[in-house]
Amino acid sequence: MPRRQQATARQERLGIELRKLREAAGLKGRDAAALLGTDSAQVSQIEAGVAGVSEARVRQLAAHYSCTDKALVEALVAMATDRTRGWWETYRGLLPTSFLDLAELEHHSAYRRDVEFLHIPGLFQTADYARAVFSFRVPELPADDIELRVNHRMGRRTIIEGPDAVPYTAVIHEAALRIRVGTRAASRAQFGSILEFAEADHITVRVIPFDMDGFAGATNAMMYVGGAVPELDTALRDAPHGAGYIDTAPQLRAFRTLFHMVENASLEPAQSRDFIHRLAKEL
Repeated sequence: MPRRQQATARQERLGIELRKLREAAGLKGRDAAALLGTDSAQVSQIEAGVAGVSEARVRQLAAHYSCTDKALVEALVAMATDRTRGWWETYRGLLPTSFLDLAELEHHSAYRRDVEFLHIPGLFQTADYARAVFSFRVPELPADDIELRVNHRMGRRTIIEGPDAVPYTAVIHEAALRIRVGTRAASRAQFGSILEFAEADHITVRVIPFDMDGFAGATNAMMYVGGAVPELDTALRDAPHGAGYIDTAPQLRAFRTLFHMVENASLEPAQSRDFIHRLAKEL
């Protein structure tokens, strides 16, 4: 297969998982190259995601690596053979690739969990809220670029409001609800949007109030995206240079544990809806 100019995060993840299987088997790149009848450079390119790999080769490598996890192998085959050109592709060349990678990751997700302390989760944000967020940066973005980002963020909502919506849990700290991003009217609309989403059977909204006793986890904001199998889960943490993708098994276990700790510290869904209603009335 021809070498790609730039791999997507999903293509890179496929390569990472194949490398993990090879290393777990105690094999070198040259061993995989000999099996495939190629050279070590080609194997390196496959594991970096810049070279594609066929279904037959994925299965061949998995067997050579003694991988007996059939569900994982099928998930890797699906990643290798996926030719989806989703709605996010219309933004290629217009927005940073990180925006497209996140939308693609979400598109293939089995479920989604968010924990936010300072901002409303992106999937819940109204256009006005998102516009205010994207406008508050240095250097200032041109108006057209801001609208592209807002439209892209609205497009990402398909995973929670489209026909193939996935289970979604959002834990939101009271601070994120009280920080007024935009106008008073925009804040009212934002509360209304959250409450509307919270009525859906597949969406759970939980709130951590300021006066919650013993809560010390305010540094644990995260996005957690469930993969086709647990080994393909992904955690994301915001950083000054962009979101950092986390995919190692020990880290994923840690983030799953952290999420449940934060979730257990929050109000029950019905209490959370009542809490948001009260805040909305204060505006």
